Amino acid sequence: QKKRFRKASCPIVERLACCLMRKGRNSGKKLMACRIVQHTLEIIHLLTDQNPIQVVVDAIINSGPREDSTRVGGAGVVRRQAVDMSPFRRVNYALYLLATGAREASFRNLKTMAECLAEELINAARGSSNSYAIKKKDEIERVAKSNR
Repeated sequence: QKKRFRKASCPIVERLACCLMRKGRNSGKKLMACRIVQHTLEIIHLLTDQNPIQVVVDAIINSGPREDSTRVGGAGVVRRQAVDMSPFRRVNYALYLLATGAREASFRNLKTMAECLAEELINAARGSSNSYAIKKKDEIERVAKSNR
């Protein structure tokens, strides 16, 4: 029996490292994920001269969608209904989006995963729309708005 919100007590940087261990070939390689996060934080510090943890927190705040659409319906009639997201799910979803954006950016690319993740986090912390996570968040919120 797993405790339900146990991951809430886990440090946010470790959660980010765990999000990087997705897609079969990377699963379970936590040392690799931790090294990527370490390099990422160093790169962020060099690029922005800010506290890298603060940049990560800002990125998570900016890239968590505020509302989502869920499927409501019975007897074969399925319609989407807009719902507010819980703060906990916002954090989880933001981490997922940031990790996915960095993974897609570094795939078949000369840039390392750490560089892509640093770029993604900095863009998301600034709220600029060339971050994958911010684009996705806007898209999710737009769909939810149309389903109100």
